[in-house]
This record gives sequence, C-alpha cells and structure tokens, in this order.
Amino acid sequence: MDYLPIFADIRRRPCLVVGGGDVAWRKTRMLLKAGADVRVIARELNGDFQQALQAGEIAHQAEEFAPSDLDGIFLAIAATDRKAVNALVYQSANQRQVMVNVVDDTQRCSFIVPSIVDRSPIIVAISSSGKAPVLARLVREKLEALLPQHLGRMADIAGRFRNRLAQIVSSASQRRYFWEQAFNGRFSELVAAGQEKQAEQELADLSLQAQQQRFSQGQVALIGAGPGDAGLLTLRALQLMQQADVVLYDYLVSDEVMDLVRRDAELVCVGKKAGFHSVPQEETNELIVRYAEQGKRVVRLKGGDPFVFGRGGEELEVLFDAGIPFQVVPGITAAAGATAYAGIPLTHRDYAQTAMFITGHLKPDGDQLDWSTLARGKQTLVIYMGLMKSSHIQQQLLGHGRAADTPIAIIERGTQKSQKVLKGQLGELATLAQHAASPSLIVVGEVVNLSEKLHWFGKQEQQLQQSAVVKLA
Repeated sequence: MDYLPIFADIRRRPCLVVGGGDVAWRKTRMLLKAGADVRVIARELNGDFQQALQAGEIAHQAEEFAPSDLDGIFLAIAATDRKAVNALVYQSANQRQVMVNVVDDTQRCSFIVPSIVDRSPIIVAISSSGKAPVLARLVREKLEALLPQHLGRMADIAGRFRNRLAQIVSSASQRRYFWEQAFNGRFSELVAAGQEKQAEQELADLSLQAQQQRFSQGQVALIGAGPGDAGLLTLRALQLMQQADVVLYDYLVSDEVMDLVRRDAELVCVGKKAGFHSVPQEETNELIVRYAEQGKRVVRLKGGDPFVFGRGGEELEVLFDAGIPFQVVPGITAAAGATAYAGIPLTHRDYAQTAMFITGHLKPDGDQLDWSTLARGKQTLVIYMGLMKSSHIQQQLLGHGRAADTPIAIIERGTQKSQKVLKGQLGELATLAQHAASPSLIVVGEVVNLSEKLHWFGKQEQQLQQSAVVKLA
C-alpha cells in the first residue's frame, strides 16, 4: 500500500492553492466543497476563480509564492505550469510538515487527491497512487453506475436514528443485524422512492421488532476459500465473509483471500501445518460451537474445498449434534485449481480416463491405501500433503507397477503469484520434493507433459525470470 487512505476534515481549515488556471480551479472547487478556507496565490486568475473571488468564497494573493505563505496552512496544492515554483512549494511544505500535493508529480506529493464517487455522506475514493489516473477514473465510472443515488439520503436518515436505536437495542451485534436488514429491505426501497417519512417509520417498526426478539441463534458457514487466487472465490463465499462476526481460518487460506474478510471480524487461526504446532481438531470443533452458541455468525474458512481432505464433514457432524444451523459453500479444490493454472488437465481422452485424489498425510497406524489401484496407467493421480511422504509414495507406486519415467509435477502455491511448477519423472519424486515447499500438490500421470503446450498462468513473467518451471534430470 503506497499511501494510507484517509478522509480528512478540512472544514474551516486554512488551505493554500498555488496557481490560477483550470487545473488549480478543479482542486480549489473540491476544497471548497469540503468546507475549507481557501487562499489562492497567482498573478492571474481564470474566470471561475474570478467568480469565486467576487462571491467571497476564496482569498486571493496576486504575487509570487514565498515559503512563509505556508505558515499556519493545513494542506497545500501546487498547480502551476512552472516546475521551479511547484518544487519550491513542495520543499517548503516538507520543511514545515505541511501536507502537500503537486499536481501530476507523484514524486512531490505527500498526499494524493483520489477520484471520488460522491453520495454524501457516503464517499468512495479511488486512487492508483498516481500511477494510472485514467484507470482510476474508469473504476470510478463503473462505481458511479453501480451505486444508487439514494445512498446518501439513506445514510442521513440512519445517522439520525442511531442514538434512538442504541436505547432500544443494547447488543452491538443485534444493531448490526438490524442495519443489514434495513439497508437490504423495505427501508432502502422507501428512500429510493423519495418516501422518507415512511422510511423513518419503517426503521421505528423494525427497532420494535428487534427489541421484542431474543438474542438470535448463531449460525455457521463452512466455506471453501479455494487454492489461493482470491478471484476464484464464489460470490456467496464473499458475501458471507463480509457478514461474519468470527472467522476461523487455516494456514492454507491466502493473504489475498483474508483481505476480503470484514475488517472488524474476529480472526482466529486454527490451522494445521506439518512439522509445526497445530490446533487440535477437537479444540477447533469446540471453538466453532462456542462462538455459535454466543449468537455469532461464524465463518469456518478452509483452503480449497472443505469436503476434499478438509475435515469439513467432521466439523459439521459436531454442529449437527449441538443443534447449530449451518450451510456449506464449496470452493475450488487445489487439484482442480492448481493443475488448471499449471496447464495440466486432470483428464484427457488420449492420456487419462480417470483422476484420483489422495492424501499423503497418512494415519499414524499405517498405510491403508490400495497402491495397486493407484499405480495403474492411463489415469491421473493427485496427491495432497505428500511432500514429507514423497519417498514412500515413490517406492509404493514403482513397486506396484507404475513406470519410473511417468511424468510428474509438484505445484507449489498453486494459483498464486508465487506459483512454481517442478517437473520430472516418477523415479525422481523424492529428490524433486526436496526443492519444493508447502503447500504443494503432487501430480502423477502422462497429462503432465501437456503443460508444455497448455501452461498459461504467469507465462510471460516466467520467461523473463528464465522460467519458473524447473526440470531436474
């Protein structure tokens, strides 16, 4: 994050604009709209400035800028066509610890003026950190079309009702539920129709209903976060993550996905990681039940799909026995996501008529896998959590008839920007695994060779880095 996004209160605060042309006026108009006391320094003013001066909206100083002009100023904007003047404004502002923006010169900006979607008091600001202002404008245009015009009026009415609601509904979580119901229901429709008196009455009616209801029962959403790329989340998953009071998540959930969780949700890591201290499954089950019994909306966020080696079924059985309502949102499992991003089709008419998923994280009491079935040809074998047992897996597959020259791939951090694909042959699996880090997926089968043609994700970047695909002879 190049800049900290903040909203500054500049009402009645002294702000300085250096420049009297069209660009300077656009910045000045924005400052005036926010209630600032604006002083303009320029030898000449354009027509818009002249009108603002006559209306008493700005103060004008028809002389050259001097560093002392910044004394007592809250923030400054330099918008002249003279680089030397702009540079002097920047240098002088920095010396006085005054926030300064030099238009079209990001190297001389301590703050950026964003593109704005104005639904006051709802304000959406979009910035590209000065790198692509046209792109920021295009994003703003899309948001302008998506956000209804009545958002501001709805926020005003809600603001007036907040204190009254707090006296009626004491629980903060219950008040949040109340507002979610209002903003997504008839209250919103009434405001949109211009029926604001009826909208206010709707809030009053909803608050009485909330007062009479008991603390709502908690509920749990078991969500598959996918293999890492946040773009692979389902819409339903994103909606529930934005509504959650508590999120219990695994190590396999990527930072990009976690960034989409509601900011004020309580985050609890209950991940399991080979070789590291892990939260026991029983403790995770108890936490889910405990939070739900407190009336919270709980999201259990798992990497991949919760029903594919994710113990999701075990957790839901506990919820069923406790009488807690739940729902499941499937995710793209690593076998499907990572192989697709590596250009490896799981099935192919010429090379693999079946695909099998297994876990290499074997139970302590022994190996119960049917290796003779797993070692068959014309099929794709995908192994989750297999790095630590790679030598054992290699021996079993070779010992049950799989050819030593069978193509294999280890996909590390599949679908993420840091994805790496290691390729070789089955006889090299144990050696290859020493060069991979968790989380990784092992793929065994002739379809691996198709990645030479079908690999697409990060292809150009890999070529620049002299290939992120490593072959070991």
